[in-house]
Amino acid sequence: MVSPGNGFALVAPASKGLGFAFAQQLLSHTNLPVIATARRNCDEVRDSLLKAVKSRSGDPRERLRVLQMDVTDESTIQAMASHIRGEYPDAALRIAITVPGILHVEKSPSQIDAASALNSYKVNALGPMLLMKHLAPFLPTKSSKPFLVDSQPRKDDCSWNLPSHAIYAMMAARVGSISDNATGGWYSYRASKASVFQIAKTFDLYLRTRSNDRALAIAMHPGTVQTDFTKEYWDGRNMLQPLDSANRLLQFLCTMEPGNNDGRGRCWDWKGEEVLP
Repeated sequence: MVSPGNGFALVAPASKGLGFAFAQQLLSHTNLPVIATARRNCDEVRDSLLKAVKSRSGDPRERLRVLQMDVTDESTIQAMASHIRGEYPDAALRIAITVPGILHVEKSPSQIDAASALNSYKVNALGPMLLMKHLAPFLPTKSSKPFLVDSQPRKDDCSWNLPSHAIYAMMAARVGSISDNATGGWYSYRASKASVFQIAKTFDLYLRTRSNDRALAIAMHPGTVQTDFTKEYWDGRNMLQPLDSANRLLQFLCTMEPGNNDGRGRCWDWKGEEVLP
């Protein structure tokens, strides 16, 4: 039985692409229990993750749980939270990486389809909001003790260590930035991803009151990553690999301090540069 006394990690979803890469990184380079989610084929996702992991210590088979969850179905999110509470009743959420995303491309207003646009909002905006709703109670409060920080010299090539506070990260996108929009198009994706900037900011303001310096929230832009999500845009483009993007984002996230003027509640990319709303 794995003791979650130093917290647990969560990646939702983690069945492929960036989510898979984040779960792989956290399993390989921390000793934490890792909760990963998938809409289907949880056993297959678990087997694939275990094959990809090079664990620094502790049996990853005992630390990994893959739970069925669909961000468009709140009952599955609630069931996931209940499972975590039952298995780790006294554990705090140390790092959460929430990355749901779907892309419907509309190059002109005439291509907007109501059902597809609504689906964009359900996955890209409401999904992260519902995850936040059910995961917020697991984050540390003002009275919580800081997480222990690994002070031992690293024996792997990892360039980050988790800090003593909790991190709640939501996947935004540069195309969700209003100030950066110079080309138009992608109406439902841009608008739904713009929501994540606002959700992260609002949730971080809540955490400032509830948790003070024990937890922060942030939005992320991963760069253009070579995954199934971007498959139609692979030709002729220089793209990051999922593991590289995940590692760079974790490296930046783990250096962010929870003070009032350090960038919490804002959106940052894989290079550590702010993406303005």
